[in-house]
Formats: sequence, structure tokens, C-alpha cells
Amino acid sequence: MKNISRRKFIKISAAGTASLALSGILLDATPKIADFFDKDPLIESDAERTPTYCEVCFWKCAGWVYKNRKGNIQKIIGNDNDLESHGRMCPRGTGGVGFYYDEDRLKKPMIRVTDAAGNQSYKEVSWDEALDFTANKLSEIKDQFGPESIALFTHGSAGKFWSHMLNSIGSVSVAAPSYAQCRGPREVAFLTTFGVGMNSPEPTDIENSKCLVLIGAHIGENMHNGQVQEMSTLLDRGGTVITVDPRFSTAASKSKYWLPIKPATDLALLLAWIHIIINEELYDKDYIERYAYGFEQLKQHVQKYTPEWAASETELDVNLIKNTAHEMAKAAPAVIVHPGRHVTWYGDDTQRLRVVAILNALLGSFGRKGGFYFVSKAKAPSFPHKAYPQPSKTWKDMLDGKYKLAGLALASGICDATVPDATGQIKYKAWIVNGTNLIQTLPNKANTLKAINELDLLIVSDTMPTEITGYADVILPECTYLERYDMPRVSQGRYPTIALRMPAAKPKYETKPGWWIAKQIGARMKLESCYQFDDITELIDWQLKKIGSSLDELQKIGVKVMERTDNMYLLPGENRTFATNTGKIELYSTALAAEGFDPMPVYTQHKQPDSGFYRLNYGRAPMHTFSRSQNNPNLNDLMDENSVWINPKIAKMYGFTNGQEIWLKNQDGIVTSSAIKVRITERIRHDSVYMVHGFGHTAKQLTRAYGKGASDTEMITNVKYDPIMGGTGMRENFVTFLTENPNNEEVEV
Repeated sequence: MKNISRRKFIKISAAGTASLALSGILLDATPKIADFFDKDPLIESDAERTPTYCEVCFWKCAGWVYKNRKGNIQKIIGNDNDLESHGRMCPRGTGGVGFYYDEDRLKKPMIRVTDAAGNQSYKEVSWDEALDFTANKLSEIKDQFGPESIALFTHGSAGKFWSHMLNSIGSVSVAAPSYAQCRGPREVAFLTTFGVGMNSPEPTDIENSKCLVLIGAHIGENMHNGQVQEMSTLLDRGGTVITVDPRFSTAASKSKYWLPIKPATDLALLLAWIHIIINEELYDKDYIERYAYGFEQLKQHVQKYTPEWAASETELDVNLIKNTAHEMAKAAPAVIVHPGRHVTWYGDDTQRLRVVAILNALLGSFGRKGGFYFVSKAKAPSFPHKAYPQPSKTWKDMLDGKYKLAGLALASGICDATVPDATGQIKYKAWIVNGTNLIQTLPNKANTLKAINELDLLIVSDTMPTEITGYADVILPECTYLERYDMPRVSQGRYPTIALRMPAAKPKYETKPGWWIAKQIGARMKLESCYQFDDITELIDWQLKKIGSSLDELQKIGVKVMERTDNMYLLPGENRTFATNTGKIELYSTALAAEGFDPMPVYTQHKQPDSGFYRLNYGRAPMHTFSRSQNNPNLNDLMDENSVWINPKIAKMYGFTNGQEIWLKNQDGIVTSSAIKVRITERIRHDSVYMVHGFGHTAKQLTRAYGKGASDTEMITNVKYDPIMGGTGMRENFVTFLTENPNNEEVEV
């Protein structure tokens, strides 16, 4: 197979192919939001509604899509029976209509072509041509290099079908960036402590809690819908919130205690809390005696981590450290030290989350009302298929045995293995990218681009022309979640629930559902026996009937809440075996010790910013998800760019004014492609800056998002890998400020 890599970034524009301008991929001017929507009022008695569950974030709240008498989609509201949304959608969920109406959407299949002079452009093709091209190239790579050389990156419902196709040819390299870049360390930490991970949604019993501790968890800004509502209930009941954050976040503004911690010292605070709780005998003695392993080792281990020592490390008042420990103990066991979601910070993240897990164990909150409940989930069978072939190599083999405790494939690891090693070997030859913009998702963008440049084939299937599409060899436009069926949402929670997504409208343009695209490619690769259904509705109905419902029932009610058959909490005096090596809650981790890691967390100091540099902190906004929603006309109207938060003391040193445009430069000399406006605020420590993630798009075809704000991902070039599970610690990057545009020429990506 001829290597067509060394690929250039291609703008999906008139410069790429003349026909695209005619097809409406690019607009002459940014359209007004009002231009998209039917202006006739919605009369609900005349409206048609169809069930859905949201695709804007992982919470996947169930709701109803309403169409007016003309058949135009006009609004999305929550389903009252859904235990995840409690009948209410967040701003992202209600704004989902904008994805359907966004005129910047991908519209037709495209293939990269190279002319005689070596110029590369995109050519619009039929679906048959695009699918034949894709299947043929995948088959060539499979035959020449083995199926293990093909990897999938996915973040969306269609990933189930793409991974099925990949498994069917003998590859298990299926990576969700949310694992290595977000939640992986907490999964391993809780698994090695309690024998079970947190998964999604996390089983936090906030609605019954008396005390909620948020340490790097931004409920209210990350907009995890059910937890936001439960936190509001907790506050209404007079419950206590403790927020640990170098920034005065939305959650901090609602808290009884705000601890403006020195960044990178969180582990010191957590260990000091354990020191206080053990030495003052505030822990749940009966719970620890009955369920825990390694208490005496832990007690001895934390003696050096005194609150006075922690106060020096964290720059927090020692009495504040003591008072918050007492507040937690007073509320126990109805207390939650929240495990967080985006927890890849400094490279020792699994150990930091281990302390969070241990602290919850000492307080007796795991398996207790107001702490963590035991989840219940319907047992949904996967669709019938021929047995998958045994892979000759797994993704762990491709990483040379590193990160043995990782539970899922590492997106960053696959990326690294695509770059030539010391011997020149490239382990991955083809990537399939579905529903994730790797340019904005993976840290160290230069390494991502280097890997992409080595590929023989890059397939992108998505709804929007983000930065990653400009590097694709073939673009397969997926329709939005409002235009398709997907497999039912089978969620863990207090009770098992199932929810249906069905199309509210036919797919616009020439877009197709992800299940259809993957199935068509599989058929062309002679995998017909792995797709024993003609239409997804057959599969959905079969699965629903296996778990006590039907397609017909869920088309009417949208969500079904089922009975649970086990206990939500531990019973008084219950003897319970945990799925760890000892059958106990492991304060001393035998699994970590067996792999040569510290069985109990040890504090190490992390680098602090050099003079003139400031730690880069980043986070979420309630109206946006990652880098996926900035071009959505509804959500862009709520927030169209980010700003950089700078402490007044620092702003005065530089002579900054509010709204002034500056550029950021990191410790490695990398400069943001676009400017970002200054926000001067006391809400951020003097040694840090803060910006909302996902802005600074460099793809011009995103007509609302292009060049608005700056990209934090561009600044993350120093990655601290977690040695236990490979998580990418991204908070040891530092920036300084430039007041003049340093970019002599326009930067595309």
C-alpha cells in the first residue's frame, strides 16, 4: 500500500474543493441565531414529541424533542421519569437543537486527493465510493500489518458500533480519551481500594448527604446535571459544602468553607485530614474493624503528615485544615469526599485519588446513606455476533508492558505508539476517530500531529468540521443525535433505568447514523456475520425485550425505571466481601504493592512556576462540553469566547486592563495561536491563571468559534504520566504574557 501520509492540513473550504462552497460548507458571513429556527410559536397540544437522551455530555440525560406542526424541531425538555435529569435539562441539553440547525455541519463524504503537482485537497464523493475506499484501505492495512495496527478513538454513542467492527477483525485498541485524559486515575484508585470503580454517573448520594467535599471537582461549572440539582437540595437543607480550589469557583461561592490551596499540594491536605481523623479517633471504628485492611500500617504512615506541616505546604491556615476535618467527621457517615471527574493533574494522580478513597473509608461513607450507594444496573445483552477472533497483540502489548493497572486503552499511549520508536518501528498504521477532536483533546499537540503524519490511513466520522477533520484521508459525516436511533441508554444508579433515543427528524444533507456507517464498512470487509440485523430498530427491540421492555413501550414513555433486587446501602452489622485481594477495603493496597508501587500514598513536592510564569489552570463552563459545542449557535450565544483570569496584583505589575487582548507563552516557548482577553479578578491566586477549556479553534469552517479566545491545549506541552495507569498529568504547565501578536503568519492548526 502506498503511504499517503505526510499529510497536509486541508481547510474544508473553497480552497480545498470548489464544490464545497456551493454545497454550503462555508458561509459568507456568520449567520444570526434567529436565521436557523422556525419563528412560529410552539403549541404543545399540536406538537409531536419523540424521546431522546442527550449527547452533549456523558451524563446523557433523557428528554423529549418537540416539533411544531411544520415538522421543525423547536425545543428539548427533560423527561420527568429520568433519575439522571430529574425532568430538567441543563443549558447544554436544551441547546442541543443548535447542533441540528448548525449550517457549518459536515454534509457530504469526502476523500483526500493529491494532484500531479502534489497539491492535496478534498473531493466530494458518494457514500458508496467513500465506504469502498475506507473498507479497502482498512483491509490492506489489516492484511499487511495485522489488525492490531488499527486503533479507534471514540467519544460518543456510535463508538459501540465502531468498536464492534474493530473487535470483529481482531483489534482491541479502542480508546476513549476520557480515560487517560480525565477519569482513569480515580477508577484505578477506587478499584484498588474498594474493588469497584466509580464509572458514570458516580454513585454519590449527594441528595442525602450532610457534608460534600469538593477538591478539584467543579459541580455547577462542569454541569453534571443530576449532581448539580442534588447539591442544590443539600444546600437548601442546610448541608455543608467544603471546596478546595485555588480559584473561587461557583461551588466555592456556595460553600461554608473555601480553601484557596497552593496548586500541586492537594495530596498534603488530604494526608493531613487523615492524620487528624485517625489521631483524634474521629474515624468510624466499627466500620474500619469490620471492613478494612491495613489500618495500623496507615496510622503509622500518616504520623509525619501533621496539619502544621500541611499548612506550610499548602499555604492554608492550620485551623482551617483542622476545622474542615472536624466538619467531615461530624457529618459522617453522610459525607462525601467527591472523587472528581477530570483528575489528571500532576502525574501522581492515582495516589492522590487513593487518599480520597481512603478518607471516605475512614469516615464510613462507602455503602452508606449520604455517602456512596451501591449501584444497580440492568443486565443488557450485547447484540448477537460471531465470536471475536483472539487478538495477536493487545493495546497493552503495544505499550511494551507499561501501565499494567490501566483498565482501558490509553488514547495518549496509542498516540505515542504511532510515533516511530528508537528502532523506527511504528505500531499503529490506521486510526479511526469518531466524535472526538484529538487536536484539542490530547495534550502535547506537536506529538499528536507527528503521529498523524506517520499514519497510512486516518478516518474521521463526526458531525462537525473540527481541526482533526483537516488531517483525514476520508471524512464520513455523521448525523446528529436528534436524527438517529442509538442503542438504549442503560444506566447505573440508585435504580436501573433504560432510556430510548429515536430520530426526531430525518438526517439533514447526506449525513448518516454512526451505526449505519460502521455496519456498511463491516459488510464491505466481509464481516456480515458480525452484523446480524438489517436495521438498528431490530436490535434495539431485541435488547429491550431481554431486559423487560420493548421499542414500542419506550417510544411512548422514553424512560423506564426498573426495580432493584439488592440493597442500596450496607445493612447494620452486614458482613460484606469487597472485590479486592483481601476481600476488604484496602487502606494498604496489596494490588499496588504487587506491582512495585507504594501501597499507601506518599507526598512528593511538585514544580512551582519560575519567576514571571504562572501555573495554567483550566476548567469547564456550564454551557459548553470540551471543544465540541463552541460553534453551536445556541451555546455560542451564551459564551462565545473564553478569557484568562489574572489576579489584580499580577495585572497591576503588567499594566493590564479588563478586556485587553494578550497572548500566552508557555515554559517551552509555545504561544497561543489567537489572543485571549484579560479578566482581572480576586477569584484566582496570584501564582496561577485560569481559562475555560475548548476555545481557540483554528478551523475556519467553524464560523462562530474560529479564533475566539485561546486554546489551553496548545499550552499543555509538559505531560506528567501517571506511572500506575498512564494518565496524562497536565497541570504542570506555566505561562507568561505577551502584549503584541507574536504570530508572523496565520496559524491553521
